[in-house]
Amino acid sequence: MSRLSLATALLSSLAVAGPALAQPATDSALLEQIRQDVSAERIEKDIRTLVGFGTRHTLSETDSETRGIGAARRWVHDEFERISAACGGCLEVYYQSEFFEDEKRIPERTEVVNVIAIQRGTVDPGRYVIMSGDIDSRVSDVMDYTSDAPGANDNASGLAGAIEAARVLSKHKFAGSIVYAGLSGEEQGLFGGRIMAAQAREDGWRITGVLNNDMIGNIEGINGVINNTTARVFMEGTRMNETADEARARRFYGGEVDSPSRNLGRYVHRIAEDYIPNLDVMMIYRLDRFGRGGHHRPFNDLGYPGVRIMETNENYNRQHQDLRTEDGIRYGDVIEGVNFEYAAKLTGLNALTMAALSRAPAPPADVTIEGAVSPDTTLKWKAAGDGNDDVLAGYKVYWRLTSEPTWTNSRFVGKVDEYTLENIVIDNYFFGVAAVSKDGFESPVVFPGPAGSFYLDGSKRD
Repeated sequence: MSRLSLATALLSSLAVAGPALAQPATDSALLEQIRQDVSAERIEKDIRTLVGFGTRHTLSETDSETRGIGAARRWVHDEFERISAACGGCLEVYYQSEFFEDEKRIPERTEVVNVIAIQRGTVDPGRYVIMSGDIDSRVSDVMDYTSDAPGANDNASGLAGAIEAARVLSKHKFAGSIVYAGLSGEEQGLFGGRIMAAQAREDGWRITGVLNNDMIGNIEGINGVINNTTARVFMEGTRMNETADEARARRFYGGEVDSPSRNLGRYVHRIAEDYIPNLDVMMIYRLDRFGRGGHHRPFNDLGYPGVRIMETNENYNRQHQDLRTEDGIRYGDVIEGVNFEYAAKLTGLNALTMAALSRAPAPPADVTIEGAVSPDTTLKWKAAGDGNDDVLAGYKVYWRLTSEPTWTNSRFVGKVDEYTLENIVIDNYFFGVAAVSKDGFESPVVFPGPAGSFYLDGSKRD
């Protein structure tokens, strides 16, 4: 924390009305157990298995038992089933598919198939956090579905991470539901994500966050940097489906940097800072890499919070390349380009984030704020989700300077539905509210109004 932030925090804490309340201590032992349980060796084994299918191109072979995307997705399904058997059937494993044709990158009728595994929450099963990785791979020509396309890092690493997270988290129980998803058709146009997001909307899922893992295994950048201690989280700002009235309100009340995706990204950053040794998360205020996209985007398109988690230093010689050597440079996404310990570190980041989100109560709903032309700021909110009273300890009010990237000031205010910060002027800060569980896990911070609401998804806009 900077000196300015520290001074602000001290002054602000003195100005807040009311006696201090003790927040329940976070069950950090659970998070440490989960972190240590993530295995680089198992991730390596899974990546090698996925690479062994030769190509996983969306248009590739589906009947073979050893080659092509059909064999790959059946293996993923079987692996989730094995994990479920080990936890007494705790996962619901199924295929999810749709046919596409006459698309730019899918000209002929093709079935795009996802593999989904759901670990149902014990208290609020209708609330979901999702970790996804892509099944498919490609070479230089996006329409070449016969050449070998190992896709070791892009994106066997992310898919192996989702499978490993299922192995680790399935040993524990959580209030909310956790979804592990192998999505197809990413390289052809984000088709798998479109299928899953549309189905989630139809089924009325309350999604607290989508963690899209796309390339989490490379530490040797095209820029010459070798670094295994940083990661990036990409998070868009204003909702794609923001209405004209919401945009007008945001102009006067703020929220450009406090969408649910942004506060989900801040949550990931905080988990890394508090629980993952030797990992700094770079928060990037953009949907994805410059002009590019990933499988969190279809969820963002429908108003759901979603971010992309990935390596910091990409190596473009290893992405979307035919296997070859030219001028002494080896091209292609091969197994030698993956650092398994780093992939395990980023998998741990995902697993801890999902564990904390799913142990926490649902984020508060209908958060409002008032305090114009007043020395005080008042926040109001409502509980959200089913069975919250079983896990809820109370709420925590946050505030920060408008120029600060992360929440710097906070106060646990107990089991109330409104709170006034005396002598904290509304004009000078951004504010938010989080729900806190009895074992100390917090929901993401919710910024007041539609701009920050976590469950204001596309299903409410038709």
